[in-house]
Amino acid sequence: MVVIEPVTSADNHPKPSNSTNVGVDSTVGDRLNTDGAYSGSGDKPTAAGYASDGYETASETEVGDGEAVNDNTDKPNDVVEDEHRLKDQTYEDALNDDELKQKILVQMNDAKVEGNKLFGDGLYEEALLKYDYAIQLAPEMPSSSEIRSICHNNRATCFFKLGKYEDTVKECSKALELNPTYMKALVRRGEAHEKLENYDEAIADMKKILELDPSNHQSRRTIFRLEPLAIEKREKMKEEMLGKLKDMGNSILGRFGMSVDNFKAVKDPNTGSYSISFQR
Repeated sequence: MVVIEPVTSADNHPKPSNSTNVGVDSTVGDRLNTDGAYSGSGDKPTAAGYASDGYETASETEVGDGEAVNDNTDKPNDVVEDEHRLKDQTYEDALNDDELKQKILVQMNDAKVEGNKLFGDGLYEEALLKYDYAIQLAPEMPSSSEIRSICHNNRATCFFKLGKYEDTVKECSKALELNPTYMKALVRRGEAHEKLENYDEAIADMKKILELDPSNHQSRRTIFRLEPLAIEKREKMKEEMLGKLKDMGNSILGRFGMSVDNFKAVKDPNTGSYSISFQR
């Protein structure tokens, strides 16, 4: 599924939806019109209150103040020129160069738009390169934090499509470092954790969504669905650990003609503590 949403300014992030129809395990339509807008039948699908399967776009007004975004994304000469300008200036001077900052933001958006086109064509590896190019262009300044977080989340979406769930988690975490309330990144990371059977981590992301949006019933249902899986996994890990400890104990006690089976733990019903008894 691909869902394209316009991104608001950095101070006005989209508010969570109260949709409860679909969760992190939702299925969605797969059609786009030529502008990238969802054109499937019925309501636009969401996951944990947000569409989590798509990439995002930024509007031209966010990077251009009325200046149209150039569709030409490959500008190596311009980039080299900008890098030289940055080297010739102090860091503070460079940040105060509004014209340079504006030019870099436009170049970032150009690269991101091209990445979105490649993503829409199913060329996820190529889209990854474009999003990475946009991130590399970005100076670490407040005005670029939103588009950088979007590009990291878009890279996470590409990795998810490629089945690279650990990389998905890493990119979502980078997006959340830039924007801790980025709901789509939380949903995406929760999905990836579930694929990796990191159920406790997936539950933690769903709980974070509930902190941001207590009315998000889909996240609540996802937690309810994952909690039994998390308990089962913890019990399995406990059994595996005890098995390893038993093997280690037997390897040591075997030198003395004994094994851990010669020792029995007896629980005191009054105190709840255990005592060890030796049996031949």
